Amino acid sequence: MGKFNREIPYNNLPVLPPKTDIETKNILRKTISAGRALAQLNGTLMNLPNPALQEAKASSEVENIITTND
Repeated sequence: MGKFNREIPYNNLPVLPPKTDIETKNILRKTISAGRALAQLNGTLMNLPNPALQEAKASSEVENIITTND
């Protein structure tokens, strides 16, 4: 693709949908792998403490109110 010219609509963008098969076994395997990695990341993030909750808990302790993370 050459230099972008805003005066020419679409420049040299390819026509959609592409004529080649994009659902190859290799691409589908990578999609599944990426989905698993995102699920693992999401699970890890769910175990991290919430900074806002920790701050609220600390300020409640100042007022002699005992709270839990639940």
